[in-house]
Amino acid sequence: MPPKPLTSAQEHALEQLRRVVPVTYKRMFGGVGIYHDGLFFALMDDDRCWLKVDDHNRPAFEARGLRPFRPFEDRDEVMSYYPVPDDALEEPDALRPWVDGALDAARRARRKKAR
Repeated sequence: MPPKPLTSAQEHALEQLRRVVPVTYKRMFGGVGIYHDGLFFALMDDDRCWLKVDDHNRPAFEARGLRPFRPFEDRDEVMSYYPVPDDALEEPDALRPWVDGALDAARRARRKKAR
């Protein structure tokens, strides 16, 4: 069976991300994994784009009142991804610091994992 096509909201998010950095994507677990130079730094679930966070960039998301990704609503499990602020997704200059922070978080996670 061919993969389900991207929704218009997912296409829009990818287009906006591509205005900041080159990205590729892969379907995974019913969602979409987003990569830059092979580095997994974002995901899409339904029509929402989520960026990788750690202790360095999480406070910026929390200051905007954003909450972490919960893959299963009926469980307490959260993942280290927060939603892209809606206003940032519409303007590349506004989106860039959020993407840069997510890429930095993904690089730190990769280095930590390699140790």
